[in-house]
Amino acid sequence: MKFKIALLKGDGIGPEVVDSTLSVLDRIARLYNHTFEYKSLIMGGIALDQTGVPLPEETIQGCLNSDSVLLGAVGGPKWDTLPGNLRPEAGLLGIRKALGLYANLRPVKLFGALKEKSPLKSNAGFDIMIVRELTGGIYFGKRGRKIGARGAAAYDTETYSETEIERIGRVAFELAGQRSKKVTSVDKANVLETSRLWREVMHRLASEYSGIEYSDMLVDNAAMQLIKNPAQFDVLVTSNMFGDILSDEASQLTGSIGMLPSASLGKGKKGLYEPIHGSAPDIAGKGIANPAATVLSAAMMLRHSFGLEKEASSIERAVNDTLNAGFLTPDLGGNLGTAEMTEKIISFIR
Repeated sequence: MKFKIALLKGDGIGPEVVDSTLSVLDRIARLYNHTFEYKSLIMGGIALDQTGVPLPEETIQGCLNSDSVLLGAVGGPKWDTLPGNLRPEAGLLGIRKALGLYANLRPVKLFGALKEKSPLKSNAGFDIMIVRELTGGIYFGKRGRKIGARGAAAYDTETYSETEIERIGRVAFELAGQRSKKVTSVDKANVLETSRLWREVMHRLASEYSGIEYSDMLVDNAAMQLIKNPAQFDVLVTSNMFGDILSDEASQLTGSIGMLPSASLGKGKKGLYEPIHGSAPDIAGKGIANPAATVLSAAMMLRHSFGLEKEASSIERAVNDTLNAGFLTPDLGGNLGTAEMTEKIISFIR
């Protein structure tokens, strides 16, 4: 089978981890008789440097014309002083919106070989799917600044519609049906009106999915419960900002943020796949970045966008086998570089 993949390598370690992942995909292509065609496009800081905008129209069209998109990372201190609409991160928000990708899936799983790397020394393991709403909420609401009697003031507005909440809720319930049949919806309904609407819609959906165990949890409690007992969660669904924060918190329970992949999906099969870590400019070019999160993101792409379950599982097993064999990058306490770690993963693909 033939698939067109748009590549947004981005900034910092982005190009390094994407290039490593392409080597893994090429191995899969040879073993399973597929063809992956790659088209490199620019977004983020590199796009700002070359075109003056973080998301050129050519990049949007290239992504729309692909079967799926693989992203490295964007941003860095070089561009931190720019206005918000010209920051590299604006390109990330823009491409999600342009592709209609409203559901962000962030699996948080503790690999057996990394239990000692987790700050929770007593836990027995966990396997959580965080479902984050991606194109609504405070990140896309009205914002601005004004001068008043007390000086400058700034505001950011959170808005959610029933439609936005229902569609992300359905993603969570459908995923739970394929897993352990449990959904926890996280909100701040004791304070926020958007969360009260969120809870109302989720309750209505829960009545439709009678085979799914459902519960509500306030976001501050959810933050505590992730530390206290992460194994209690199966599918955790929440808003854009809450999901952003909670998934980064949860990532640390796995031993390293360098292990966590993500998928951003919409109505069709096209998706955007990326590690949840940033561009890590402090280690860019040193050849020590952990490629695992991007490799696992590619596995999610094969599964969710291309329907290649065997191939996706093959990659995931290879990463697990690599860790079990004791091969680790510096973020995991090892000494393998990016290229060496990639070679080890490829060697375990059967």
